[in-house]
Amino acid sequence: MHGIRKVYPGVIANDGIDLAVMPGEIHAVLGENGAGKSTLMKVICGVTPPAEGEMRWEGQSLLPRDPAHARALGIGMVFQHFSLFETLTVAENIALTHAGSVDRGALAREISAVSTRYGLAVDPRQLVHALSVGERQRVEIVRCLMQRPRLLILDEPTSVLTPQAVRKLFDTLRALSAEGCSILYISHKLDEIKALCDVATVLRAGRVTATCIPSRETPHSMARMMIGAELPVPRHRAHSAGAEARLRLAGLSRASGEPHGVDLRNIRLDVHSGEIVGIAGISGNGQKELLWAISGEERLAERHPVQILGIEAGRMRAGRRRRLGLGFVPEERLGRGALGRMTLAENALLTAHRRGMVRWGMIDSAALAGFARECIDRFNVVAGGPQARADSLSGGNLQKFIVAREVLQQPKVLVVAQPTWGVDVGASIVVRQALLDLAAAGAAVLVISEELEELFEICDRIAVIANGKLSPAKRTGETSVEEIGLWMGGAWPGAEQPPEFPDAA
Repeated sequence: MHGIRKVYPGVIANDGIDLAVMPGEIHAVLGENGAGKSTLMKVICGVTPPAEGEMRWEGQSLLPRDPAHARALGIGMVFQHFSLFETLTVAENIALTHAGSVDRGALAREISAVSTRYGLAVDPRQLVHALSVGERQRVEIVRCLMQRPRLLILDEPTSVLTPQAVRKLFDTLRALSAEGCSILYISHKLDEIKALCDVATVLRAGRVTATCIPSRETPHSMARMMIGAELPVPRHRAHSAGAEARLRLAGLSRASGEPHGVDLRNIRLDVHSGEIVGIAGISGNGQKELLWAISGEERLAERHPVQILGIEAGRMRAGRRRRLGLGFVPEERLGRGALGRMTLAENALLTAHRRGMVRWGMIDSAALAGFARECIDRFNVVAGGPQARADSLSGGNLQKFIVAREVLQQPKVLVVAQPTWGVDVGASIVVRQALLDLAAAGAAVLVISEELEELFEICDRIAVIANGKLSPAKRTGETSVEEIGLWMGGAWPGAEQPPEFPDAA
């Protein structure tokens, strides 16, 4: 890449970027959210043309016309925001990238073989809308690997994978590299960059500001290159959990309505005022079903299994639960957390309209814009202002906005799923600090995450969900990553005695 420049309304995404990747090289691209990484990758794989600059592919001056042209050249990409059709099965989604007619039976067998070989288990028959974020990530990676690319671009590929799956993926990437496949690797997990990558190019505000050899650096030194300053550290404020159980799951059992979903079985958990409780687990073990049951996206047949501030809420709709004091950050940013074609102000209205933004049925535009601006300013969201469309933001900046929208409403109970998925190291600290501060102010916070490091950093207690069952919650200082890792396989004391699943009626 030579002198690549790409400009969007109000934003210079790429400003004269040069980048060279050698055959068989694993090359990292580092930068804060909004630094221009994803835009540069979209230029390479034909999603968007540059305004200026040249791309040379295997010695020839060439710009892919579209993603299909890029795939034909041998360029494959796994996007941070998934490009899957939710109403189709895994096999049908993968078939869309194949030219000509497809033998579906043979394709399903190939998907199973490739996913097994690389340790990224997916079911070819499953509908995508029934998959968790982590499972969708696996589908994207498997689909790309099946194309046998000569340049593989990975944008946050491990953001929702387990440590075991990450190690297996790294083995796969090293094998591909040894066979001559070049890899462009975007990640905010700097320890992964250090362990995996040969070279790193650092972007800041759309420009190349540094290059380095990750094995000779520390995660701290690479973070300093990214943000241009010392990395802040989250502050734990001295406080203790209150006696009030603001969120209580009192024997929550629910049969999944999805063909390949997970049944929740007798889940019991109290989250008290002033504490953060984390739930760890491998993606696809009931997290999605648990979130739907707590948030009210799917109501229960009974009232008592979900209690918010002592009030039985199992049959309540999501809006009534929010009026009780529930805030919710879903794991899917676009679609559930925000609507891409709506502005940030309009997205703020969706859940924060109770903060004086609607009077006598009329929207107070000034109050709405003021709240959206407060979200942007307080959480350092890189955006063109309250009227910027949600899909114009980078993934990390959109995540910060969604978290800000919920936190600034000062909920009494906040449920957060994958709070720092795809978020850079600086922004991760902003999000984690906001959760710590909210708990210190007396809120009950429940965090569902596959990032064990994150859970151990901010949580007072940690439990594990496996096969729809929840382990006991242990104080963070009384357990370890190793023990939680074992529990993620369902091996906690007493787990061998499955609780009875009651009749939903």
